[in-house]
Amino acid sequence: MAMTGQCLCGDIKYEIGNAPEMTGVCHCKNCQRQGGSAFSTIAGVPKSDFSLTSGQPRLYKDSDTLSGNTVERYFCGKCGSPIYSAIPGQPDTLFIKTGTLDDTSAFTPQFHVWCDTKQNWVTLEEGVPQIGKQS
Repeated sequence: MAMTGQCLCGDIKYEIGNAPEMTGVCHCKNCQRQGGSAFSTIAGVPKSDFSLTSGQPRLYKDSDTLSGNTVERYFCGKCGSPIYSAIPGQPDTLFIKTGTLDDTSAFTPQFHVWCDTKQNWVTLEEGVPQIGKQS
């Protein structure tokens, strides 16, 4: 079942061929800054399942991370919407920012990462794995 999404202005549109392999929430400070929010909701999809149908995102290489790894952050150059990220430890996976999906009704987090830097007012659901730091 294909899933579709787009940035705020609609310049960048994409399609995902199958359901995500994983879904989660990242609480790292860099995701907070990138999205201007308390966390980033993500869906891990194989690169081979992802295709741009319109536009070309810009790239910011985020090397000031707690893990020491450079995160590639792709976003719309017109409206600034974050679209997806890529990390060196999982080179065949893209992490879609789920707020850009056209239909977000199926999103349920399977995990929370970087919980050591989550904002104090955020309450995490019991039963969902919580990882303090990611290596």
